[in-house]
Amino acid sequence: MDVVAYVLVGLVAALHLYFLVLEMFLWTKPLGLTTFGNTPEFAEASKVLAANQGLYNGFLVAGLVWSLIGERYDVAVFFLGCVIVAGVYGAATVSRRILVVQAVPALLALVAVLVGW
Repeated sequence: MDVVAYVLVGLVAALHLYFLVLEMFLWTKPLGLTTFGNTPEFAEASKVLAANQGLYNGFLVAGLVWSLIGERYDVAVFFLGCVIVAGVYGAATVSRRILVVQAVPALLALVAVLVGW
């Protein structure tokens, strides 16, 4: 992968690390409430589900970091594809904003990986 691909894959990994922290540790805190537009009551009732979502984001981070450390083009393509699918699904079922925040950066990184290989 070239430098642009490394940077973009790293950015996608960093975004998902941030999502992990928000969902697993800050879901019921002011930042989590504001970010997701939840009430304290809803956040408290759904915190276990949010933590599970955060854990899945951690798996995406692990795969993307593995692709960078191991210089694995195939692993990067797979995990970026997973992020894109999750982003499209989230945009269709939760909020269109997810498409911009999650799927578009992953798509740009995927293009950079495919071009830079």
